[in-house]
Amino acid sequence: MNPVGTLETAKAANPVIQLHTFGQSIWLDYIRRDLMKSGELQRLITEDGLCGMTSNPAIFEKSIAGGQYQDFLDSLAGRSDLDAKGRYELLAIRDIQDAADVLAPVYKNTKKRDGYVSLEVSPYLAHDTNGTLDEARRLWKSVARENLMIKVPGTAEGIPAFRQLISEGINVNVTLLFAQPVYEEVAAAFIDGVETFAASGGDISKLASVASFFISRIDVLVDSLVNEKLTKETDASRKAKLQSILGKVAIANGKLTYEAYQRIFSSSRWKALAAKGGQTQRVLWASTSTKNSAYRDVVYVEELIGPDTVNTVPPATLEAFRDHGKPRQSLTEGLDDARKTMSDLASVGIVMKDVTDKLTTDGVKLFADAFDKLLAAVEQNTKPTRAPKVNAQTASLPADLDGAVKKNLNDWRVRGKVRRLWQGDASLWTGEDEAKWLGWLGVAEDQLAHASELNSFAEEVKRGGFSDILLLGMGGSSLCPEVLALTYPQTPGFPRLHILDSTDPAQIRSVEQKINLAKTLFIVSSKSGSTLEPNIYKQYFFERVQQTIGADKAGSHFIAITDPGSKMQLVAERNNFRHIFYGLPSIGGRYSALSNFGMIPAAAMGLDTQRFLQRTKEMVDACKPSTPVEKNPGVMLGLILGSAAKLGRDKITLITSPGIADVGAWLEQLIAESTGKLGKGIIPVDRETLGAPDVYGNDRIFAYLRLEGASDAGQDSKVAALEKSGQPVVRITLADTYSLGPEFFRWEIATAVAGSILGINAFNQPDVEASKIVTKQLTSEYESEGALPAEKPIVEEAGIKLFTDEKNATELAKAAARAPAGSSSGSALKDYLHAHLSRLGENDYFALLAYIEMNAEHESLLQTLRMLVRDRKHVATCLGFGPRFLHSTGQAYKGGPNSGVFLQITCDDAQDLQVPGQKYTFGVVKAAQARGDFQVLADRKRRALRVHLGRDVKAGLVKLTELIKQTL
Repeated sequence: MNPVGTLETAKAANPVIQLHTFGQSIWLDYIRRDLMKSGELQRLITEDGLCGMTSNPAIFEKSIAGGQYQDFLDSLAGRSDLDAKGRYELLAIRDIQDAADVLAPVYKNTKKRDGYVSLEVSPYLAHDTNGTLDEARRLWKSVARENLMIKVPGTAEGIPAFRQLISEGINVNVTLLFAQPVYEEVAAAFIDGVETFAASGGDISKLASVASFFISRIDVLVDSLVNEKLTKETDASRKAKLQSILGKVAIANGKLTYEAYQRIFSSSRWKALAAKGGQTQRVLWASTSTKNSAYRDVVYVEELIGPDTVNTVPPATLEAFRDHGKPRQSLTEGLDDARKTMSDLASVGIVMKDVTDKLTTDGVKLFADAFDKLLAAVEQNTKPTRAPKVNAQTASLPADLDGAVKKNLNDWRVRGKVRRLWQGDASLWTGEDEAKWLGWLGVAEDQLAHASELNSFAEEVKRGGFSDILLLGMGGSSLCPEVLALTYPQTPGFPRLHILDSTDPAQIRSVEQKINLAKTLFIVSSKSGSTLEPNIYKQYFFERVQQTIGADKAGSHFIAITDPGSKMQLVAERNNFRHIFYGLPSIGGRYSALSNFGMIPAAAMGLDTQRFLQRTKEMVDACKPSTPVEKNPGVMLGLILGSAAKLGRDKITLITSPGIADVGAWLEQLIAESTGKLGKGIIPVDRETLGAPDVYGNDRIFAYLRLEGASDAGQDSKVAALEKSGQPVVRITLADTYSLGPEFFRWEIATAVAGSILGINAFNQPDVEASKIVTKQLTSEYESEGALPAEKPIVEEAGIKLFTDEKNATELAKAAARAPAGSSSGSALKDYLHAHLSRLGENDYFALLAYIEMNAEHESLLQTLRMLVRDRKHVATCLGFGPRFLHSTGQAYKGGPNSGVFLQITCDDAQDLQVPGQKYTFGVVKAAQARGDFQVLADRKRRALRVHLGRDVKAGLVKLTELIKQTL
């Protein structure tokens, strides 16, 4: 017996093999792992002449749910960098590569006409041209096989992507085609793309594409419409016409589409490309399994056979055709009958465009639903590692905001944006330099890896006999340490941590009086090393320590935290500082809480940094791509904040339990400086006493950070009332104070996500730099001239002066003059204050910018003032002490939405302090900073007024509060 001869005889009798004699290639619409491993795919190639494969989400979902990929998914369980889509792609790419390798000889023997495997872009991208392009390019590169085809849907958005991909030399299977006009659009796009590729010097003989034209789904829908009409039709002739249409439209539609294929690819335009080796874009018949048991099970194969076509069939249809298929060249038969069928369809009131539009829409949804099931199957079949334990987060949102959040959530899920964030994809924001500023994502884990260094430093400080630590810094260098200092009690055996972040002479004196210079460890904290304030703080206290313990010992009382190569590093080395700890250049100041800028002060004050960071790592793990978007705490918070801001709720009111009250100051900087730019942003509202629901407008969202076991009953009831009134409220419950570390990371992720939704660079601060430039100009002028430029108040009365720029002065003067008869107070001061506050409108906010000593007495008076405005005007109110807010909310005030009305407060200093080595004093620096701040506000066309008090600040604040009370 001759086995080779027997095989050849069997082939000759095999209807599937016979399809080749009619110019049709048969592909398999199926893929699973064991097809390649068992040799089954090779057998189908050898015995059935199989020429290619197509895949789709539903096929993979069935295989995953059936356990085909369990071992592979188990091996990925520890990959926290992968979301469900990322894990699916790895297994799909492996299978596609293996299938492509098995089919490679077919690809070679058919001279690149066959031997292809198709891999689909995410169905979620069906209406996203750019997203389709990005994913198609990435998959093409990842699979790295010439005989791959990327499946792109033939939607209005998919066709331009297809054209572009062809022009780049990427093979494409255009799927979900139902209508002949859409097919012709796809064919034209193919020719356009080939011409572009040829013009760029590409080898078009390597370029392949198919147009997947769906068949049986057309009959399913048309037959249902016909049967519905038959139940109501009474006219015999019309009934007969309706019955003649049943089961005929799909094949007629296919035949007429093939006729269009022949016409298009016989044109002189195509012949010019064919002469260069171009291969036609074949029509591929898809959805060719029979859905109606009354029809022959191979009808959609038998009736669509012809040259230069492909039919992709599921295994059952392949077996059926092998068993009893009757091949013949059928595509060019009965074209007149096909035209009559389509004419009859129209005559009975069924519009083919309506049919194909619905099928396209339904097809996209079916594929998306299948992809949902696929990703769910991946999640269910991936053995989870221990779930991270994180602070609970819930949200009560009004319907419009809830809908916007769900829309953005879907976008982040569909486009893999969490994974892209962790991969440093700058296009999530503005595509500028954002990727350079994402070092904070991994810093908690890095700190844990070097925990022994933090512990060693803590022990050194404990042994050093220090009674106090004074951190000298601004913004991101000082706010996290301040939170720690005000949240945690002094650790026995460790010094107490103090913070200086003001150039107000009275505040500097006050801080100095709290410490023992001879027993204080000074931490000079400056990322850039060139920030004005930390440098002059260092100059002042280094001289004071030299005077106290001697020049030779002073350096041992100082450490620096700064970036490598900074000016502060040089200063520290020159002055023999005890230590220099380095920051990461890839972490901006406001994202630096978990870096050395936060953890070195934490270690010095005796905080259990290892416990703090281990708790933080739980949140880091929970925010990684492996967590589904809807369960990702940081991403979900960011989606809420960004969605709210875009709906006009661009003020976030921060509510914190008393035991963690200062975390609001850190959040202020993170949110304001990250989002407030390009006229967009989220304005944080911190330390504003909660009121009844009726004092709030529709421009707010509320975030309640509640410390379990130490909450405030009044806060609880007022927050509940806000929720009941329909205001959006996010609740986060902290188990204890060591939950602050996780919150630092949650809010960093959330702020980055919100920035992405707003379309801004969440990591720069252009308007902060603008204020610094003006301040430097003014201090330089003082150094050369001995005085700051002279100023003239617009009003001077009762020891209070008002200053503003020309534009604001003109507007305020007009407003004061327009006051109704009899309403004038007889006080220009009061009239101008009234005019200024009258500028507050719906959805505006009021900000007090106080360049005075930050102490409890002053804050109480200013809180009273802001509450007067909030309750009378029903606007959000902010309070910041200068110059510290310049490195925080100042960015949003100048670069964010122009909805702020600003009242800057300055004063005469009762006693000034000289800055060692400079002509200027701290008072001069503070005045220059206030003027620089105001000038940039004016340059940005902000509504701003400056109130200058005398030397008795308390008396001035009392008078100002009374005046504002009267004007309101």
